[in-house]
Amino acid sequence: MKKQEIDYILSQMLQSHEGVSDLNFTVGKPLQVETYGELVPVDMEPKIKKLTPYQTEMLGLNLINLDRRLTEALATQGSCDLSYHLGTEARFRVNIFSRTGNYSIVLRKLESKVPTINELKLPDSFYEIAKEKNGIVIFTGATGTGKTTSLAAILEDVNERKSVHVVTLEDPIEYQHSHKKSTFNQRELGTDFDTFAHGLRAALRQAPKVILVGEMRDRESVEIGLTAAETGHLVFTTLHTVDAGQTISRILGMFTTEEERQVRIRLSEVIRWVVCQRLLPKVGGGRVAAFEILRSNIRVKDAVLHGESEGKTFYEIMQAGRPFGMTTFDDYIVSLYEAGLVTEETALAYSSRRGVVGRGIDSVKSSRGEATTDIQKLELDKNYKTSRSQ
Repeated sequence: MKKQEIDYILSQMLQSHEGVSDLNFTVGKPLQVETYGELVPVDMEPKIKKLTPYQTEMLGLNLINLDRRLTEALATQGSCDLSYHLGTEARFRVNIFSRTGNYSIVLRKLESKVPTINELKLPDSFYEIAKEKNGIVIFTGATGTGKTTSLAAILEDVNERKSVHVVTLEDPIEYQHSHKKSTFNQRELGTDFDTFAHGLRAALRQAPKVILVGEMRDRESVEIGLTAAETGHLVFTTLHTVDAGQTISRILGMFTTEEERQVRIRLSEVIRWVVCQRLLPKVGGGRVAAFEILRSNIRVKDAVLHGESEGKTFYEIMQAGRPFGMTTFDDYIVSLYEAGLVTEETALAYSSRRGVVGRGIDSVKSSRGEATTDIQKLELDKNYKTSRSQ
C-alpha cells in the first residue's frame, strides 16, 4: 500500500461527516469515524464492507514505515503510538494495537490551530492557572476528554503573556505552539527522548521556567516532577484518574508505605491545582466539557498531608471553595443543566453524587416555576381506618 493510497483513504474518511475526531480501522467492521462521540460507518469508493486482517496489518505497517522502535514496541508490548501528517490537511495521533492476533488502528485528528481559553469557554480559573509561577498543575480524566486541549489553551495564554522558556514532553506532539512572547521547545517521545522520566530529567538542564509532561506514568517521573516543582519550575502534567481525591491517592500509591509520609509533605507544598474533565453529550448535538477544580489552600494542604477525614474531604473543600475558583463535577453539571446545555438524564448519568445533582436540578426547576415531581393530586385518604378501629 502506497502513501498516496493511505492519504486518499484518510482524506475521504475525514470528509465523510462533520465533526470527525477519530478514524477507526477494526477487523470485521467497515471503515468508521467518530463524530460527536458516536462511531458511524464511512461509505466510499471502492466500498469496504468489512476490513480483513491483511488490510489492517498492511495499513499499520505502512504507518509505522519501518521504524525499528515502533515495530519492537508493537511486537513486545502489543501497541505503539506515533504521529502521521496528511499533507497540509490534517495531523493525527495514531495508536496501532493487537487484539486476538489481528491489528486495529485508531487515528485521533489533531487540531492545527492552538485554541485559547476564551475560545473554548473554559472557567475563569484557567487564567489563574496560567499565572502560576511554580508548583505542579495536574489535569486528569479518561482518554479523549480534552485534557491536552485544555493544557494547550493554558500554554497559549502563557505564550501571549510571559517571556519564558517552555519545554514540552509529549507522546506525540498534538498542538504546535508558535513562538510569541515565550520560547517553545516541543519534544516527542521516541523521536527526541526515550522515556518521560529521562526527558524530564534532561529538561531540568535546559533552563525552562515551564515544563509540560504529557503523562506521569511511573514513580520515577513523579519523583522528578516533584523535584522540578520544588526547584522553582511550573510543571503541567496529566493522569488517568476520575476525580481530585483519586488523583492524590494515585500519586501516593506509586510509593511505598515507608515513603508515603515524605511524599505527602512534598506534594502538599508543590501542588497548585488539580483539574478533572469529563465530556457530556450536548443538547442539539456535540459535546460539552464539565470540570472539577481543586485549588491549593490551607485546607487542601492539610488533607494532602494527613489524608481525608470526616468534614475534611476534597469534595467538601471544593464545595466550600467556589468563591476561590473551585467546583465539584456535580455543581458544574448542574450549571450546565441550568444553561440548557445538557438534559436532566445526562446530568444525572454523569454525576459523581446523583443525589447532589438531583437536588440541584430540583432547585433550578423551582426557580423557573417548573414541577419537581410527576406525582400529582396528593390528598389525605379520609376513609382510611386503622386496624385498631376495625
